[in-house]
Amino acid sequence: MALVVLLRGANVGGHRTFRPSTLAGQLKHLGVVNIGAAGTFVIRRSVGRVQLRREFADRLPFDAHMTICHGHEIIELLSRDFFQERQVRRDIVRFVSVLSRLPRTSPLLPLDLPSNGNWLVRILARENRFVVGLYRRRMKVISTLGTLDRVFGVPVTTRNWNTFHAIARVLASRGPS
Repeated sequence: MALVVLLRGANVGGHRTFRPSTLAGQLKHLGVVNIGAAGTFVIRRSVGRVQLRREFADRLPFDAHMTICHGHEIIELLSRDFFQERQVRRDIVRFVSVLSRLPRTSPLLPLDLPSNGNWLVRILARENRFVVGLYRRRMKVISTLGTLDRVFGVPVTTRNWNTFHAIARVLASRGPS
């Protein structure tokens, strides 16, 4: 099955910028499909993780932290309805954070951040390396999401729930995207 690469902190706030579509074109021999501007890629051809990391590192203009998942893990994650009892409003965003590896310990869930007052980030569940939750559209959310590294004790990269559905569509398709 395909692999999915998520770059951490790329194209955010004018830092660590690159053109994901250009990178995907340079890696077309691996069947790379770019999804969005944040550094999310589906790798359709069979390749080892070491070679894949080297291929990306050789072409990126900065050192990047890469999280690599199997496509079937994402399909399995999307088969669950984490938001069934939650009314989604315009000011609330559904998200998935991917842990770079399994943490030694995990907090009790659900968890609201900050823990007092109005929450900005609400973590609903953790499935293996995937943390699923909601955040409010507020300026302070970025720094609050940044605390997930500390909460779980491992580097974390976050994407919108809709991005994961886009990944699933690419995984399900057979032709060029």
